[in-house]
Amino acid sequence: MKTLIVITGPTAVGKTALCLDIAKHFSIPIINADSRQIYKDMKIGTAAPTEEQLRSVRHYFVGTLPLDAYYSASIYEEQVTNLLDNLFQQSDYALMAGGSMMYIDAVCNGIDDIPTVDDETRTKLKHRLAEEGLERLCEELKMLDPEHYAIVDKNNPRRVVHALEICHITGQTYTSFRKNERKARQFKIIKIALTRPREIIYERINQRVDQMMADGLLDEAKSLYSHRHLNALNTVGYKEMFAYLDGTWTISEAVERMKGNTRRYARKQLTWFKKDPEMTWFSPDDKDQIIKHVEQHG
Repeated sequence: MKTLIVITGPTAVGKTALCLDIAKHFSIPIINADSRQIYKDMKIGTAAPTEEQLRSVRHYFVGTLPLDAYYSASIYEEQVTNLLDNLFQQSDYALMAGGSMMYIDAVCNGIDDIPTVDDETRTKLKHRLAEEGLERLCEELKMLDPEHYAIVDKNNPRRVVHALEICHITGQTYTSFRKNERKARQFKIIKIALTRPREIIYERINQRVDQMMADGLLDEAKSLYSHRHLNALNTVGYKEMFAYLDGTWTISEAVERMKGNTRRYARKQLTWFKKDPEMTWFSPDDKDQIIKHVEQHG
């Protein structure tokens, strides 16, 4: 049976090197499951694969979208499942790797069929967010869809705005479209989660941030500063650099905030993955055991 290998884990745990080895072993490409590496011009801040790594193994969904492109987990699900139809004609295995929880869930379990938002509605809500602020839009969501308001991340403008967009274009609640029904897949899925002792993950995060700064993250952020309002750049690393460029923090404060926010994101990832009973956990150093696990269960 055709088998999708999913390798995930918290940021900086060591997914990239391992996945390159796994891809080479099975002679297959890597399907990227990092929601920010999909965009162009964000190589340093997203720890995107290097040119050498991209040459050594073919990657999909890396640096393919302009910064202002609209994208979502549902679009990703459709594009990846279509790609898998082609890849499985060439191999019994395919590999998806990354740490974006919603993207991985969308491919493995499916995602609700939410209506597509038209450009006019998207632009209107975007302007309202800028003019009225997130708190005002949260109040409107509470009135239009109190059930979703109770569970939505009220500090995440994208989630709040998207729910309102659906309410506005359909005249129905966003909740009414969220059925959470698992979709059947015509391939087997082997889920592998990587971890290390938490203090080691934190140290690797600190080292990665320092390396990003040495590699020119600040200059990259300067080149993207005029686009800082775009959702693609509403992410750890760029937000802290933009705050420095705005004069809110010193560069030292921005770097420390970036380390702290990345550590918090890693904890969030671990919490999410640990809730999935289908995950099998390994150290990134256990390459041979991981290959054996895949071959036994594929």
